[in-house]
Amino acid sequence: MPVTQLSDKPPFKARAFDWLDHRFKIRDLTAYMGNKVVPQHGHSMFYYLGGLTLFLFLVQVATGILLLMYYRPGADSAYESVKFIISNVTFGWLIRSIHSWSANLMILVLFLHMFTVYFTQAYRKPREMTWLTGIGLLGLALTFGFSGYLLPWNELAFFATRVGTGMIRAIPVIGEYLMVVLRGGEDVTGATIGRFFGLHVAILPALFSLLLTIHLLFVQRQGMSEPIEWKSSGDTHKKYMKFFPNFLYRDLLVWLIALNVLALLAVIFPDGVGVIHWPLGEKADPFAPPPAVIRPEWYFMFAFLTLKLIPAKVLFLEGEQFGLLVMGVGGLIWALVPFLDKSSQRGERSRGWMLFGFGALGFIVIMTILGYILE
Repeated sequence: MPVTQLSDKPPFKARAFDWLDHRFKIRDLTAYMGNKVVPQHGHSMFYYLGGLTLFLFLVQVATGILLLMYYRPGADSAYESVKFIISNVTFGWLIRSIHSWSANLMILVLFLHMFTVYFTQAYRKPREMTWLTGIGLLGLALTFGFSGYLLPWNELAFFATRVGTGMIRAIPVIGEYLMVVLRGGEDVTGATIGRFFGLHVAILPALFSLLLTIHLLFVQRQGMSEPIEWKSSGDTHKKYMKFFPNFLYRDLLVWLIALNVLALLAVIFPDGVGVIHWPLGEKADPFAPPPAVIRPEWYFMFAFLTLKLIPAKVLFLEGEQFGLLVMGVGGLIWALVPFLDKSSQRGERSRGWMLFGFGALGFIVIMTILGYILE
């Protein structure tokens, strides 16, 4: 009777892994991930805000691609295509709702992430470029919101975009030119939709993806920032958690919770709720009188109200020019804080920069609330 010999070949799974490892050095990557650690302290929960922002951006991309299959830009087709998505496409209303909710939540989480990084002084050396790329991502996210607001071509979006783009005219020297370039003419027309559509689905996603990749590379190479107090404390007070799998599993759990919250909001409030809403309403009519109240999105309200409250003339500048100049200088100082805050580079907290941060946060919150009270 012939004797059956056992094969010396390793299992298929092992051979497949070896095949991939030989080409992509997977073992080196897993070894690197296994050696990474995350500081554990009282503010460790803030580390999950960055991953949550990434998750919401991925949701934006996925739902945006689905909406793109039916959306048609143009003054004669944009409104009708959105109405068709809501009314006729299976679960089209749900995809639009998830897209809108995830956009608002992403900007909210980005603001929270920025301020937590600021108040923990995680921007200090050697993470200056990580901070700058994060500021750039916030600016692109706000531009995403502005460019996407016009795409349904409804009444409120039309007049709000006219007001928003009109403010660009206040920029000295190049303001008029920028407004015409952005609108595609002197007024908001079908050409404006085409420009905003190209900006929203092509230019901004490309820039955001590139900057996000750079930002994530910085974070991975530099690791999570340790509390500034740890610099003067002994090693006995320091605690760490392995990035893989401990932190990564927790991060994925946050993603799962966010997905459930997003789904509940989209189902229960498909057109938004309160000041965060996006009903389709009536189609835009350039010859109709503007609505009694024109409000920007909540994340622009503080800037909108500030420009509205400034007098028509301040010194030798127009009110809007003065407002844009002051906010521009303030934004530049905010972006350059890692280079200006010398105390944090020495491992010390700066009372002046803490007050500056609380002042910026208070200004944004108070002006946003007043914007809805006074309107």
